Amino acid sequence: MRPKQPAAEPQEDLFRARLENLVDRRHALARLAGLIDWGRFEAEFGPLYTEVTGRPGLPTRLMVGLHLLKHMDGLSDEAICARYLDSPYVQLFCGEVFFRHALPLDRSSMTRWRQRIGPERLEALLAESLAAARRGGAVADKHLRRVTIDTTVAPKAVTHPTDSKLLHRGIEILVRRARRHGIRLRQSYLRVAKRAKREAAKLMHSGRPRQAERQVRQLRTWLGRLFRDIARKIADSGAVKATFAGPLGLIGRLLRQRRDGRGRDKLYSLHAPEVECIGKGKAQARYEFGVKVSIATTNAVAPGGQFVLGARALPGNPYDGHTLAAQIAQTERLTGVGVERAYVDRGYRGHDADRARVFVAGQKRGLTPTIRRERRRRSAIEPVIGHMKSDGHLGRNFLRGTEGDATNIVLAAAGHNLRLLRAWLAWLLAFLRNLLAAACRSAEVRQPRTLAT
Repeated sequence: MRPKQPAAEPQEDLFRARLENLVDRRHALARLAGLIDWGRFEAEFGPLYTEVTGRPGLPTRLMVGLHLLKHMDGLSDEAICARYLDSPYVQLFCGEVFFRHALPLDRSSMTRWRQRIGPERLEALLAESLAAARRGGAVADKHLRRVTIDTTVAPKAVTHPTDSKLLHRGIEILVRRARRHGIRLRQSYLRVAKRAKREAAKLMHSGRPRQAERQVRQLRTWLGRLFRDIARKIADSGAVKATFAGPLGLIGRLLRQRRDGRGRDKLYSLHAPEVECIGKGKAQARYEFGVKVSIATTNAVAPGGQFVLGARALPGNPYDGHTLAAQIAQTERLTGVGVERAYVDRGYRGHDADRARVFVAGQKRGLTPTIRRERRRRSAIEPVIGHMKSDGHLGRNFLRGTEGDATNIVLAAAGHNLRLLRAWLAWLLAFLRNLLAAACRSAEVRQPRTLAT
């Protein structure tokens, strides 16, 4: 059922004070809430709810506000719910009229809301962050016509994969699920598998890979025995067989793969099978485990900073040049402004976009002094990516599946934009205060002194 609109509250309440009377309306978060068009989200997400049946959903402004604040400050779902109870500014940003002492939702409601909305519709949050920046004067239309595009890796919340770790984890999963369904195993191998995993790590660390490989082969043998034992015992039970279909499929992939293979069927994590191994040529991290993402930012320096104009997840690790046209199309769709020039690095050579408006690093022909100057700013996208990883959730994605990858990059981009806009509003207020103070001091100096009579 559609979320209920907040009821019209009386202007004054005898026992409660309104939040707008408690907080400083000049606070950056309070001013930021005034720049966002909250009705846009009601119109965008309304068709996802039924009209009459079911329990009314949580207010859209509440859910959108919590997700924006979460990604602005790089918090978890639990942390933003705790901050909601502590800060009147957070409650004002989320649309509350009076201060609340109890959470109006459960933490798991944020997960279900993200899954209901989906990454495609969540792009409205990124589009509205740019619209709010334009209303606040932090960015102008001229800054949206020249963009810089690059790709990076959004790491998943997984540990560094090793064969012994994956095999031991597979044994734990099969044994736990077999006990849950009452399947009696010939042997669980839990105790010996834990010891073998520990010995493999110790031997590899001490420089004895051949002895470590023996422990890995033993783990593989035990996992294969468990796999075949469970498959035999559930063959005649259709319901239990359907329950084991997912885990047994992953374990089968794990048993078939080899260390030297790096195909798309390679499994790096059992709880996140969509994880890919991507090498970006970094000295400090030869390989990263996650998903490739594409990011478009402003090329020129806007008054409020360098804003993110588009962000997409690229599952399958495609070639950068084959993703350029789609990234430019998304940027134009979110900003409503046509892209005149796009600056990319050498990894985009042989791209699929309009060559007249794309300029690759190292290109010699068709360059004017203005284009050369703008192309020198192409590397400024790297600090933006760094801030999205350190201050937001781009550096470690905790959302599940490929849908979670796409959702995380869009919300991380919206959080980065609102982080810049909040800082811009705080700086603007401080600048106006200093300007007014300087004017007052200047007026006092020019004021003539009167003689006492």
